[in-house]
Amino acid sequence: MPENKEKAEERLMNFWEHTEELAKRLRIVLSTLIISTVAMMVLPADLSFLKNPLEFYKPLVAVILRSIREQILPPNVELIGLEFTAPIQLYVIASFIFGVAVTVPVFAYEVYKFIDPALYPHERIDVYPFVASVSVLFVVGALFGYRVLMPYLILAMVPFFSAVGAEMVISIMDFYNILFVTTVITGLAFSFPVYFVLLVKYGIVGTGIITSNRRYLYAALFILTMILTPDGGFPLGNFMIWIPMVLLMEIGILFAHRYEKKGEARRITWFSRGASCKFCGASISADESFCPKCGKSQK
Repeated sequence: MPENKEKAEERLMNFWEHTEELAKRLRIVLSTLIISTVAMMVLPADLSFLKNPLEFYKPLVAVILRSIREQILPPNVELIGLEFTAPIQLYVIASFIFGVAVTVPVFAYEVYKFIDPALYPHERIDVYPFVASVSVLFVVGALFGYRVLMPYLILAMVPFFSAVGAEMVISIMDFYNILFVTTVITGLAFSFPVYFVLLVKYGIVGTGIITSNRRYLYAALFILTMILTPDGGFPLGNFMIWIPMVLLMEIGILFAHRYEKKGEARRITWFSRGASCKFCGASISADESFCPKCGKSQK
């Protein structure tokens, strides 16, 4: 009894120690988010304001927004505030979004430092390439949405303004909301195939579910792009997102099929009495002390 009590107390201490460490790392992330957001709001774009500190200066976020406007909008398109509080709302929202962008690497690092000691070697082999692939594809997708898709959406609207005899004037909130949503959606869409490969590797789904139902899956995917893209339903804009997603999905199927072909796709063991090896991830029975695949002790 005393030994069991000591073990229970030791587990309780470890739990609270981990909770305290998690809270500490979350505080770092939250502090970074607050500081970076405030910095975006108040930091000047240049030091020329030092000549006259009482004069209103352009903050960093204002210069970034102006650069976005110049890169995306054609010269004949004008932005209008429309609502009295719209500029202030945009100022705060944009500062927060750019603050989040600055905080993401810090968040990823803190998550890495928190989970790394608990990962087995075979789990590290899976986690780090997955994180790297998702990060790269998300950035590529976001850049695609920002540099390719968003300018097209604006240009596609110009003929309709001319057709009804309206001036090409856009609300600043509508413009930047569409910009931020389009960028995030394309980033998430481009990173989806990586999740599929991971699901195949862990035996949750198989590549057959895609290869045998391609026409239905890609038709549903096209409908989803029509719903999510804020372009008013222009077919060409939907195809500009759908085609790269299909190509990336086919590449993901090729990678996932390699795991199945080599027998590296693991069988899921959540509902069985067995377990998995701490080192190679192979399935082992509960009464085995050594892994039948790599031969390493599980004690």
